[in-house]
Amino acid sequence: MATTSISSVASEPEHNTKSRELEEENATKTGAADDEDTGAQVAPIVKLEEVPVTTGEEDEDAILDLKAKLYRFDKEGSQWKERGVGTVKLLKHKESAKVRLVFRQSKTLKICANHLVLPTINVQEHHGNNKSCLWHAADFADGELKDELFCIRFPSVENCKTFKETVEVVAESQGKKEESKDAADAAGLLEKLSVGDGRTEEKEKQAKEVSQTVADKAKEDGEREDEPASST
Repeated sequence: MATTSISSVASEPEHNTKSRELEEENATKTGAADDEDTGAQVAPIVKLEEVPVTTGEEDEDAILDLKAKLYRFDKEGSQWKERGVGTVKLLKHKESAKVRLVFRQSKTLKICANHLVLPTINVQEHHGNNKSCLWHAADFADGELKDELFCIRFPSVENCKTFKETVEVVAESQGKKEESKDAADAAGLLEKLSVGDGRTEEKEKQAKEVSQTVADKAKEDGEREDEPASST
């Protein structure tokens, strides 16, 4: 019985080797042909035009911009719920000078908090965590005013302190602004009242003058009637 040697099993047949070499050579030629630049220009099927994106912050200046994580207290469940990770901004309107707090998620840019910084706002440090703050606000992030309790957490104690101090300064300035507005309104009202009183006095004075003139004329007419008729 003939035996098969290990060398004959290990080595490939001669015709298989030549066939593989031809396939590799053809593949190399085909790849070179595919990589060759023909210089042809293909126009895009659909032309996309650049669309300007508006954020609603075009008429405002950012006086604070910090990264943070925002939480909202769920009254029904009596627990804190995460609103998102993103940036908190204090935006001051260029004309009205009103300041609002806006929190947007980083990836989706969804608004998670949107309310005015009023003089009554009170930002408190979270007990047991010096990187977090708490405050109440009438929020409009969901399209309607809701009384919300927020908690915000910053990466560092410094950022938390900066946020708290900036909000307090803004709230104080808004309070002074309201007082100035009330004083101006009061001054304007007093001015209108004084002008009105002056016009009334002037009208009364004119009425007295007219009455005196009429009385004098009537007196003169009466004296003429009492004079004796002249003889002819």
